[in-house]
Amino acid sequence: MGAKYLTTKQNNRWTVKKEGDSRISSLHSNQSDAWVEARRLARGSGGNAVLKGTDGRIRARNDYGRDPFPPKG
Repeated sequence: MGAKYLTTKQNNRWTVKKEGDSRISSLHSNQSDAWVEARRLARGSGGNAVLKGTDGRIRARNDYGRDPFPPKG
């Protein structure tokens, strides 16, 4: 399983941070740019991208790992 990248708002800026790391992976002025970067990093690692709103609740989630239940055919 790949890494999980969290997109959150901190001090009027949007951050992308790999879960478990103490350092921020990237810093953005708007949510959409941060979300694009989180998805790019998650896709590259085969992991997850999670977007949290300003209230801290999960707004979106994209999984790029191997599908445990692929379609037949």
